[in-house]
Amino acid sequence: MSPDLWLAASLFALVSLVTPGPNNTMILTSGVNFGLRRTLPHLLGICIGFGLMQMLVGLGLHKLLCQYPIALELLRYVGGVYMLWLAWKLASSRTAPGEAIGRARPLGFWAAAAFQWVNPKAWVMCMTAMSAYLPADASTLQVLLLGSLFTLLGLPCVGAWAAFGSSMRQFLQHPLKLRIFNNAMALLLVASLVPMLMT
Repeated sequence: MSPDLWLAASLFALVSLVTPGPNNTMILTSGVNFGLRRTLPHLLGICIGFGLMQMLVGLGLHKLLCQYPIALELLRYVGGVYMLWLAWKLASSRTAPGEAIGRARPLGFWAAAAFQWVNPKAWVMCMTAMSAYLPADASTLQVLLLGSLFTLLGLPCVGAWAAFGSSMRQFLQHPLKLRIFNNAMALLLVASLVPMLMT
């Protein structure tokens, strides 16, 4: 890949990673409810999990999925159901930030990494990046570098949402404010399913 193509891929990654979507909605909410330090495993799970998914798809998994399109459809609906469950769990949460340590737990590393496989936005980003920025005869090194690029850029982009959420903890100490916030985030999570259901 030429330097210009890497620059274009970097800009695509930055825009894709920093814009709203299921991951950023969930990590913002985790920052509010649990603080930045306890949200770090969630953050690392998103960034490393997506980078790994990008690598595996680029190394040939996409060919297997193209041979069995039912697998993609299954992932799509499993992802939709899982996101609805997360939204319900979030909306029904009644924990105030000061009580979160004892009564609830943030999403962990492995759960956040696994979520990438059922996240519709992650699949769109992955397939777009692979088709737009990797040549048809891409080497293993190129695929690994592209996945690493998304992982490295994801840390500040997604991390900014966690930090912003953590900075709002003081404002949302009141249970009613937190309930309104969590309900709004649950609605945004459900709304992020609309583009997937319309395709």
